[in-house]
Amino acid sequence: MSAVNAALRLAFDLLLAPFAAGPPIVSLVLVSLLVSILMLVVFKRTSDQSALAAVKRRIHAGLFEIRLFNDDLRAILRAQNDILRHNLTYLRLSLWPMVFILPPLVLVIAQLQFHYGYEGLRPGQPVLLQMDLVPGTGGGARPSAVLDLPTGLRAETEAVWIRSESQLLWRLVAEREGDYQLGLEVAGARLTKTVRVTPLTVRLSPVRVDPGFLSQLLYPAEPPLPSGSPVRAVHLSYPGREVKVLGYGMHWMIPFFALSIAFAFALRGLFKVTI
Repeated sequence: MSAVNAALRLAFDLLLAPFAAGPPIVSLVLVSLLVSILMLVVFKRTSDQSALAAVKRRIHAGLFEIRLFNDDLRAILRAQNDILRHNLTYLRLSLWPMVFILPPLVLVIAQLQFHYGYEGLRPGQPVLLQMDLVPGTGGGARPSAVLDLPTGLRAETEAVWIRSESQLLWRLVAEREGDYQLGLEVAGARLTKTVRVTPLTVRLSPVRVDPGFLSQLLYPAEPPLPSGSPVRAVHLSYPGREVKVLGYGMHWMIPFFALSIAFAFALRGLFKVTI
């Protein structure tokens, strides 16, 4: 899974880099267009297009029958029953393509979350660095930890140990914009964590996690922690981002799905896809 994530990180970084300085909605429109085209192509190749067209004609026929015989209760009930049956058939025919569409769509959404879901830090803005340890590390006592900060980052506090949660916490402040990599050493293990101080719309990693499949599926923005590490996760509290659409701020998934669906319906004729 980590190899797949590495390839996807590179692909999305290259795709979205030209739009990093602009409003997020600009690149989100492009991504939605590409995703809608991909969905149309996959849907066309994995679905029974002739059967879908036939069942849609039967549904339309049932609707016309209700309008034509609106004074005949038995005819209306029969038409409604046919429409329901044909809709179930339509649903069954549409489910199989979803088997091929949903897995890559989940991977795409996971990548986009870390481009659009968070804002980069600003100079002077405090941020919380949290290290989650495997319970029982060091016998439950406070472990010795060393924080190695590059020039441009400084720690405002010493490490705070929360024994009940097996957590170490620091408050950091960035002094200038830039991409940084801080070092952490605890219980004989050494690891790193990326920190990005930037106003641009770029990939941000609020947490670096273990190499487990589910962890890598949900948090693909950074390579996994070493296997067997006493550290379960390293968090950095980037602020959340809202994408502006016509002056209104909203979660990026709202315009993403709205645009993807709109593009899919607008382009279905061009790609000769029955949906």
